Amino acid sequence: MNIRFWVCDGTLSSGVAGPVDVFAVANILAGKRADPGGQPLLRWFVESLDGCPVQSASGQMIAVDGRINPEASADAIVVTAPYAPDIDRFLERREEVTALTRALRRQHERGAVLASYCTGNYLLAEAGLLDERPATTHWAKARDFARRYPRVALRAQEILTEQDGILSGGSVTSYLTLAVRLVGRLAGADLAAATARMLLIDTSRVSQASFATLVEEHGHGDRLVARAQRRMAETIQQASSLSELAAHLAVSERTLNRRFKQAIGIGPLEYLQALRVETAKQLLEAGTSSIDDICQRIGYADSSTFRALFKRLVGHSPREYQQWFQQLRSQCAAPHGYAGGPTTA
Repeated sequence: MNIRFWVCDGTLSSGVAGPVDVFAVANILAGKRADPGGQPLLRWFVESLDGCPVQSASGQMIAVDGRINPEASADAIVVTAPYAPDIDRFLERREEVTALTRALRRQHERGAVLASYCTGNYLLAEAGLLDERPATTHWAKARDFARRYPRVALRAQEILTEQDGILSGGSVTSYLTLAVRLVGRLAGADLAAATARMLLIDTSRVSQASFATLVEEHGHGDRLVARAQRRMAETIQQASSLSELAAHLAVSERTLNRRFKQAIGIGPLEYLQALRVETAKQLLEAGTSSIDDICQRIGYADSSTFRALFKRLVGHSPREYQQWFQQLRSQCAAPHGYAGGPTTA
């Protein structure tokens, strides 16, 4: 089974090394060690457009085995892309992007499984391969991704999606889950499960919502929306309405709605809900306030309404989130295990 990694400058080196280690362990467990007299079950090749080594986000050089060839035999293609902060500049390199997307479309036509994670999903979307299909990406890029590619059925909270031979992973370290899934696709579920157990890869995680920051930094350039965002933060404890906010800013509700959606992709009410939940997450992480106290501090008189909203946006109840965060913090202080995400009580 031939797996080809397509790499470019700015990718994370672990995004190549991590999956390679998964495939190497799968080979060992399958009893297919590479030796002078035999071939491994899984073979991989690292390739770039010009056949030259690429520089990772950390400055390390990633060696390659040759040029990207759209006609080369491949059972799977693993697509990498620059780390999240650099994806905008990367997409401006249209000649490089066009060459990659053409090659991806061709390999998909030839029947190769396409797999990507984090910002690599931008390349699959640029190729039109995610249109009307489910996909995910890094939670911090979800709104930007949705604005750019409205035809994609974005499931930003999910760790991994799969349809029609296209695997889409979320945040960066989802490449491990992605690699295990590829082992399953190419060599069987039993080997994939054994590999995950050997490497302690938790494939049960289904959501990245617990890690996500719901409110993005200002940076859209719309002064009216920025003023509205500051006003919401200043008056978060008050149960103010959209009409009151519009009146304070001396604009109509319709104008406020339109400008919000143009600037950040969501309306002011949805933004305010996300702001309140994000503030609640910070208070829960501090661990010094009760749920009722948090509700009052973010402008909710009805705790049941708040709990329902929190669970819808975060994927877990406030208490589950708080318990998970405390466990995660204690493990970071004295590592002895892994907190894969909140568990349902």
